[in-house]
Amino acid sequence: MNAQDEIASGIAEVEQIVARARTAQQAFEASGSQALYDQAALAAGWAIMEPARNRSLAELAVETTGLGNVPDKITKNHRKTLGLLRDIAGVQTHGIISDDPETGITEIMRPIGVIGAVVPSTNPAATPANNIINALKGGNAIVVAPSPKGVASCELLLSYIHAEFAKLGLDPDLVQMIQAPGSKAKTQALMETADRVICTGSQNNVHRAQSCGTPAVAVGAGNVTVIVDETADLADAAAKITASKTFDNATSCSSENSVVVVEAIYDQFIAAVAQEGGALVPEAEAAGIIAKLWPDGHLNREVIAQDAAKMLAALDMADKVPAGTKFLAVETKGIGPDHPLSGEKLSRILAVYRAADFSDAKAIASRILDHQGAGHSIGIHTAKDERALELGREMPTCRVIVNQPHTFATGGAFTNGMPFSLSMGCGSWGGNAIDTNLNWRHFVQTTRIVREIPSREPALEDIFASYWAEAGQ
Repeated sequence: MNAQDEIASGIAEVEQIVARARTAQQAFEASGSQALYDQAALAAGWAIMEPARNRSLAELAVETTGLGNVPDKITKNHRKTLGLLRDIAGVQTHGIISDDPETGITEIMRPIGVIGAVVPSTNPAATPANNIINALKGGNAIVVAPSPKGVASCELLLSYIHAEFAKLGLDPDLVQMIQAPGSKAKTQALMETADRVICTGSQNNVHRAQSCGTPAVAVGAGNVTVIVDETADLADAAAKITASKTFDNATSCSSENSVVVVEAIYDQFIAAVAQEGGALVPEAEAAGIIAKLWPDGHLNREVIAQDAAKMLAALDMADKVPAGTKFLAVETKGIGPDHPLSGEKLSRILAVYRAADFSDAKAIASRILDHQGAGHSIGIHTAKDERALELGREMPTCRVIVNQPHTFATGGAFTNGMPFSLSMGCGSWGGNAIDTNLNWRHFVQTTRIVREIPSREPALEDIFASYWAEAGQ
């Protein structure tokens, strides 16, 4: 079979998968009820949360992708799914949700149809599960397109989901995936054939999703910057940044990539970081880290998303840092394409910037986000809540995370009010249609019954009186 025949065969395979999904979804919707949709979502949730299966998924993910670590993936699979199920419990996604006699409008919640979900290798079980649960909660079918390294994890997850479906008599065609070998042509065919595309992953995939012709919800790049000001609880900030930076070996888009520290407490903060296992690399030695982290212009696979010991060995730093070092804090000043430390590093490496004061810290953070990560999020450790509000008014960001470990907070936590999600919309700053965390609302649509009501047309004076009083007619 030549290359063109292989592409045609792959496209035909995807079209058949989507056709089966469409048939299953139509039957699911025809017999739909809130109880049915809720049971399907819970089945998918238990498929990943059952402890033995969770561990198997985590172990397989690390084995096949080479990214992250097993204990943290177990935690992520559990907490992200539990939090999502908490968020959607009691949410109505079926039937009449509003009936307003005053406006004459009745609103009915409806499924979208077949969801095409493009998911990354960094979270090869948690992200598909999140999308699948949301899709089922809304009465949809879903077809997942995993990254090449995420295929095995996705296959195992779907086998667990289908086992749960068998207990309830649900059609396994409600949840399917593009089988290996994956290809850009297959993913493109899915995006063009589905009723809505959900895309989390590389910016190439995001661009393709947003230009495929199907309505798409895609998310922007992360490159989290955190400010530590002179009023911060430095021990608390250092502990939270360390826990967040090292979680799952920094695979999360919400992992801190840069910290901007105000001069007045710089030395004290660096000392607090050292107490937590962060080893400072002076700016004079940063070039050696850069050369080994980007040996050929691309991130070094021996470094990214690896345990500390393996990362340090790959960087020739094992004998140059204290025993028990968890991550490297590399001093730098540069920002932009010629200064790779200012971008996303997907590793236990944190760029450290020194700021004269809070105003300077804002300027540095803004330059970093303008370079990469605009729209996603920024963090601040401070005792002055008004400074968080300043960031919210002035920074190109959709989220300001205050005094929290960023990785755990941005995508929803049991200690904040954000929806649990693994996909963060970045608004216009990040080239996205949404500025919220991806959630159940993006997997449903609404039909409105519109009836005639008595006229409510205002007189011109009712609208313009205050304007005329100031500006004249």
